[in-house]
Amino acid sequence: MAIESILTQIDAEIARLTHIRSLLSSGSEVSKKSAGTKAKKTPAKPKGKKRRVLSPEARKRIADAQRKRWAAQKAKSK
Repeated sequence: MAIESILTQIDAEIARLTHIRSLLSSGSEVSKKSAGTKAKKTPAKPKGKKRRVLSPEARKRIADAQRKRWAAQKAKSK
């Protein structure tokens, strides 16, 4: 009895695949539902953090401080 149920399932799968192949070859689009698979929900994209805007003066202070650290590191390595 188990072999008969397996053969029945295989025949059903072959029929489904044949139907899908005919739809694809005719140029029709197949949705996921008609193909027999469940559509997955796409997760919502998390909102990214808003970037901060620095003033030109703040940029200059940061750049100067970094140059000072680089100079100290370079002097230390000599």
